[in-house]
Amino acid sequence: MPARKPPTSPQAATWCAPFLFKQNRAPPSVEDTLKLLKHSADSKDLKLGKIIHAHLIITTESSRNENVVLTNSLVNLYAKCNQISIARQLFDNMRQRNVVSYSSLMTWYLHNGFLLETLKLFKNMVSGDNLEPNEYIFSIVLSSCSRSGRGAEGRQCHGYVFKSGLVFCKYVRNALVELYTKCLDVEMAKRLLDLLPGYDVFEYNSVLNGLIENECFRGGVEVLGKMVSGSVRWDSVTYVNAFGLSASLKDLKLGLQVHSQMLKSDIEPDGFINSAMISMYGKCGKFSNAKKVFEGLETRNVVLWTAMVAACFQNEYFEEALNLFCGMEYEDIRPNEFTFAVMLNSAAGLSALRHGDLLNAHIEKSGFREHLIVGNALINMYAKGGNIEAANKVFCDMRYRDIITWNAMICGYSHHGLGREALTLFQNMLAAEERPNHVTFVGVLSACGHLGLVQEGFYYLNHLMKQIGIVPGLEHYTCIVGLLSKAGLLDEAEKFMRSTPVKWDVVAWHTLLNASRVHQNYGFGRRIAEYVLHMDPNDVGTYILLSNMYAKEKRWDGVSKIRKLMKVRKVKKEPGSSWTEIRNTTHVFISGDSNHPESSQIYEKVRELLAKIKPLGYVPDVAAVLHDVEDEQKEHYLNYHSEKLAIAYALMETPPTAPILVIKNLRMCDDCHSAVKLISKLTKRDIIVRDTNRFHRFQDGCCSCTDYW
Repeated sequence: MPARKPPTSPQAATWCAPFLFKQNRAPPSVEDTLKLLKHSADSKDLKLGKIIHAHLIITTESSRNENVVLTNSLVNLYAKCNQISIARQLFDNMRQRNVVSYSSLMTWYLHNGFLLETLKLFKNMVSGDNLEPNEYIFSIVLSSCSRSGRGAEGRQCHGYVFKSGLVFCKYVRNALVELYTKCLDVEMAKRLLDLLPGYDVFEYNSVLNGLIENECFRGGVEVLGKMVSGSVRWDSVTYVNAFGLSASLKDLKLGLQVHSQMLKSDIEPDGFINSAMISMYGKCGKFSNAKKVFEGLETRNVVLWTAMVAACFQNEYFEEALNLFCGMEYEDIRPNEFTFAVMLNSAAGLSALRHGDLLNAHIEKSGFREHLIVGNALINMYAKGGNIEAANKVFCDMRYRDIITWNAMICGYSHHGLGREALTLFQNMLAAEERPNHVTFVGVLSACGHLGLVQEGFYYLNHLMKQIGIVPGLEHYTCIVGLLSKAGLLDEAEKFMRSTPVKWDVVAWHTLLNASRVHQNYGFGRRIAEYVLHMDPNDVGTYILLSNMYAKEKRWDGVSKIRKLMKVRKVKKEPGSSWTEIRNTTHVFISGDSNHPESSQIYEKVRELLAKIKPLGYVPDVAAVLHDVEDEQKEHYLNYHSEKLAIAYALMETPPTAPILVIKNLRMCDDCHSAVKLISKLTKRDIIVRDTNRFHRFQDGCCSCTDYW
C-alpha cells in the first residue's frame, strides 16, 4: 500500500489526523509528523497542531527518547500561533537544544517587540548551551539591538560575527547596516558599504534611508553616487528615498536628475514614488511641476492628495490648499489626520477662522480629534486666526501633548501679547517634565519682552538655556534686543548687538529702530536707519519708519529727501490693505479706496464713529501723515485707512455682540490704534487686528499690546 501523503488544506489535514493516529494502523513516520507540524504552523492551524502534539505525548517512544527535531517543530508551531507561553514551556523543558530551538523562539520575540528577551536567549545559547550561532541567529540579535537602540551590545555582536566569519552573509550584512544606521553611527554604515563586497540594492536602500532619517543628507548624496558608479539597479524604494533626499536638501537639480533617471528606467511609478515626487517639487519651490505630476495621475489616493495639499502649503498657496479639500470630497477620498493637519495650517496661514471652524467640524465627525498632529494644528490655527481662547480650549482638552503642543500654545500667547500666560504655561511645561527646545525659548523670551522683564529674560538666555544644553540663535538674541528696547534701554540694546558675535539681520535692527520711534528718540533712530539702509538699500520698512520720524518732528525736508531717495532707488511702498471675513465672504479694503459696493455707507459709518469717539478723547494724529498739507487734509487722509474701513463694515454687518477680526498687510499706524481703542469702548466690541508685527486685541478702550508695537 503506497505511503499516505500529507493533506493539502487545513480542513483536510484536521479531518485526516485522527484517522492517521488510529491504533490499528502503523504510526506515522517522523517525516510525516514533521510535515504535518510544518503545515499546521504555516497555516496557523492550532487545532491540528494540538492533535499532533497530543498523539506525540501518549506515544511511549516520545516519552522515553526526546526527539529534538519534533520538539523544535512544536515550539515553532506554538510560536507562530501566538501561543508563546506553551512554546516557552516546551523550550524550557528540553533536555537538549540546538540552534533551531533558539531560532523559533527568538524570531517570535523579535517580531512582537520583546527585544530584551531575544538578547537574554542569545546569551543563554552561547554561555549556557555552548552553541555556535549561525547567520540567522546573528541577524535576529543584530535586529533586536538596532530596534531597541542598544548600540553597545550591537557592536559586541558585530565583533562576535567578525570572529565567526559570517560577516559576509547577506542576512548578517543587512542587519549590520540596519544596526549602525538606526544607532546613529552612519559613518560606520557607510564604511560597511566600502569594506564588504557584494551589497545589493536592499542594503543600499537601508543605508540611504538611515542617513535621511538621521539628517545626514550629504552622506546620502554620496551613497547615491556609489549606487550610480557601482551600476546598482535602483528599485522603487531607492527612488522614494532619492526624492526624499532631494526634498530634504531642497536640491531641485538633484530632484530633476532623479526624475530623469526614473523616466529612463523601466520602473512604473506607484503611489509612493508619485507622492515623494510631488513632495520633492513642493519643498523645492517648483509648485507647477508638483501640480503637473498630480494632475497627470489617473487614480489618486489620500496620500497623493495630502502630498499635493502639503505642496500648496509649503509654497504659500493657502487658498488653493483649502480648495483641494472640495476636490477630495468630490472624488470621495476620505482625508486622514495628516491631510487635516496641513489643511488647518493652511487656514492658519490665511487667518481664515471660518474655514478652520468648518475643518474642526469635519475632524470631529471623522474621529481624528484625538490625534496629536491634528490637535497641534488646531492650536496653531486658532492662535494665528485670532481666537486664543479656542486655542487654549483645544490645548486643555488634549490627552497627550508633545513639545510641539506646548510650543504652539506658549508662542500663541506671546504673539497675542499675553506674556504672563505664556510664562505660566512654561512653568507648567517644566513641571510636566517636558524638555524645552529652541522654539520654546523664542516664545518665552518674547513673553519677557512684552512684560519688560529684563532680568528674567537674561536668566533664561544665559542660565536656563545653557543648563538645558540649547545654544542661543539669532531669534533668541533678537528677542533680547526687543526686551531691552521695550524697557527703553536703547543704548544697552545697541551695545548688546555690537558685542554679541552673531550675524544680525534686518529684523533685529528694525526692532531697535521701531523702539526709537516709540520712545521718541528720533536722533538715535535716524542713525540706526542709516545703518540699516547701508545693509539693505531696498528695505521699504526702514524708509517708512524714517519718514514717520521726520514727519513727527515736522521736518518736511527730511520726508521729501526720503521720498526722492525711494524714487531714485525704485523702492515702492506697498499700499495699505485690510480684510475681514463675513458670512464666508472675504471683504478687502484699500486705504482711501471706494471700490466696495457699499463704500458710501462704509464711509458714512467711519465718519459717524470718529465723530462719536472725539468726545471720548480721540485726537487725529496728523503728525503721522507724510504730506506737507493743511491739518484738515491730513485728517481726511487718516480717516479712511484700510483698517478703519474694514472695522466700520464689520460693525455694520455683524451681530452687536460678535467679535471682529481684521487682518492688515502693514504695521498698524498710531492714529488707527488710538481710534480703534476708543471704538471698542464705544461699541462694547472685542476687535482683533492682526498686523505684520502681532495681534492687537482691543477691549473696552485698551489694547493687549499696551501701546508698544
